Amino acid sequence: MILASLAEADRYLSLHPLFTRAFDFLRTTDLMGLAPGKYDVQGKQIFAIVESCAGRARAEAKLECHRRYIDIQLVLEGIDEMGWKPVAACVDPASDYDAARDIRFFNDVPASWIATPPGSFCLFFPDDAHAPLVSADTIRKVVVKIAV
Repeated sequence: MILASLAEADRYLSLHPLFTRAFDFLRTTDLMGLAPGKYDVQGKQIFAIVESCAGRARAEAKLECHRRYIDIQLVLEGIDEMGWKPVAACVDPASDYDAARDIRFFNDVPASWIATPPGSFCLFFPDDAHAPLVSADTIRKVVVKIAV
């Protein structure tokens, strides 16, 4: 898991060959002008999901993980207090892995909470369980999904 500002994203480009394209999308697109929904960036290798919704309480947020995609979750408005825990430490599954949706949920409590302000992102790898969209306010964000 990585927490950084978009201005610091170049530090992480060498971690995956598709990160350059993903961060270029985040830097050159009018993200505030995009309506909530799914956007193609580079076929099934990279796509983006724009969300704008009311935040939820920590107790309502379930940890989730993905096997086929890395998440770059960039906050645009509000503060998203995302929960985190290593998948290897999760012991209470709430669901089986759903291959069609590339997601599995856990009932475990996050090991830590990361207050992510506008202009910052959390980067979650497949071994990072995360519980996003935690806030007392509305959150607007872009989640870029990068194929592993």
